Amino acid sequence: MADHLFTTRPTLQGTFGMASSTHWLASQCAMAVLEDGGNAFDAAVAAGFVLHVVEPHLNGPAGEVPIILAPAGGEVRVLCGQGPAPAGASVARYRSLGLDIVPGTGPLAAAVPGAFDAWMVLLRDHGTKSLDEVLKYAIGYAESGHPPVEKISETVGTVRELFETEWTSSAQVYLPAVRPGALLYNRPLAATWRRLLAEATGATREARIDAARRIWREGFIAEALVRQSSRPTRDTSGERHAGTLTGEDLASFRAGYEPPATYDWNGWTLCKAGPWSQGPALLQQLALLPDELPERGSADHVHLLVEGCKLAMADREAWYGDAGGDVPLEALLSDAYNEERRKLIGDRASLELRPGSPLGRTPRLAELSADVQGRTAFDALGLASGAGEPTVGEYGETRGDTCHVDVVDRWGNMVAATPSGGWLQSNPVVPELGFPLGTRLQMTWLEPGLPNTLTPGRRPRTTLTPSLALRAGVPVMAFGTPGGDQQDQWQLPFFLHVASAPAVRGGLDLQGAIDAPNWHTDHVPSSFYPRGMLPGHLTVESRLGPDVVGELRRRGHQVTVGAPWSEGRLSAVARDPETGVLSAAANPRGMQGYAVGR
Repeated sequence: MADHLFTTRPTLQGTFGMASSTHWLASQCAMAVLEDGGNAFDAAVAAGFVLHVVEPHLNGPAGEVPIILAPAGGEVRVLCGQGPAPAGASVARYRSLGLDIVPGTGPLAAAVPGAFDAWMVLLRDHGTKSLDEVLKYAIGYAESGHPPVEKISETVGTVRELFETEWTSSAQVYLPAVRPGALLYNRPLAATWRRLLAEATGATREARIDAARRIWREGFIAEALVRQSSRPTRDTSGERHAGTLTGEDLASFRAGYEPPATYDWNGWTLCKAGPWSQGPALLQQLALLPDELPERGSADHVHLLVEGCKLAMADREAWYGDAGGDVPLEALLSDAYNEERRKLIGDRASLELRPGSPLGRTPRLAELSADVQGRTAFDALGLASGAGEPTVGEYGETRGDTCHVDVVDRWGNMVAATPSGGWLQSNPVVPELGFPLGTRLQMTWLEPGLPNTLTPGRRPRTTLTPSLALRAGVPVMAFGTPGGDQQDQWQLPFFLHVASAPAVRGGLDLQGAIDAPNWHTDHVPSSFYPRGMLPGHLTVESRLGPDVVGELRRRGHQVTVGAPWSEGRLSAVARDPETGVLSAAANPRGMQGYAVGR
């Protein structure tokens, strides 16, 4: 069990501002905005656009981003940057193409892009800086180059043949990144943002931002995205398909605010996006916990959390989706429901997918789930999973991953955002723009009647799940991680550690919680193509120790012992409302996440 005295780095503390993200350049650019007088929301937007440049294998402008924000003295809100399925994306249309699963790459998998508009709405409504001021960092790195992290080169190397023979526009941008010591440039992207700034005119800061939003959905950017969608593109089916995205789809999308889903636990209130994300699964995991918890890091502790996760994620499969009032979220989080569900957690590892029956309703799982038992998405690709990074197959298919950024400022503004999608391996680079379409529709099912069935105008259920925690109604901490289906698995032990560990210099033990050994289960169907699962499978970091591993195996868990630092890429910031002291920490796994602040 990790102790806060033995961490890879200190938990940073200060009073001016803190930023933490999955890439040091994004964190430092966020801090530069704070130093220039900007607030947490300005800083998060600048960092988000830098992440498009420096982690292009994990996110892009045509992807998506859920954002949880807490303006100082204001209400916690969710800003949804997840676009819906296009009007032409129906089960019947995809079935007519001979498909029984949405491809993992290519334009057929593209939802309406949502990230750009969400960043713009955040900047307009809560920021103070101009569009030029927040975009200049991303433009600089795209235009003048940056040293690519190793995973970019590895990802590009894996799909090199596809880029050279099929996705040639991607080859022009990314193949230079596989040369040792070479800088990575994306001058088409820099040119796109420069043209956007030139065309987005208006008398005020807000008017210019709204002009940029119109250009994205109706101007030169929209036109190029629709052209790309109409081009037949080789995808994971092995065939060439055109997409369904139209100008009308782009013109009709607006990022919007929603109240968060919440759960109260031991004096904390945890805020998540609604059941169009997997966010409430973390709330359900908390609701399933008994009053007394076993010692952190013990076999009892890991077993309890894993078995609770299985139950919560089974409910995710049966009930979550963009189905409005049809998702029984209040019942899923109720004491009565979880008291009964808790009784299902025994001494042995469950090998079944066991959704519950809230309000007496009958759960329904996708029939395809049974067909893919016994293999995970990355097993099916013949590739191994890594420290929160995507794995890529012959046609660019990936189990998916993302980025994360958290910022808190001296005024008490706080934000957590998890940008994703639009990966360089998801679709060909749009030649005129320098970035690809996303593939979020791969998370939907081509089976009618499920809460996450592919439906025109509905958002695909996403794995993206930033978190914001309050104490006594006051925002205290923002955090999150990449990792697809693992995101809310990794966040639970992190949160429990923070909520119960001794204070560090009077503050929360953020770094100790991030550094503590972690794990994940592949027991539930993957949200990513080809939707695999491994009942009872559990991957743990070797730092848990042989005694813990042995006891977990005795209880029936199919344990794989991973590398000592391989599970999770958490970031976090915090603020003590009594003293105003700010804290931040970032994950050492992957060797690129950093926190900065003063």
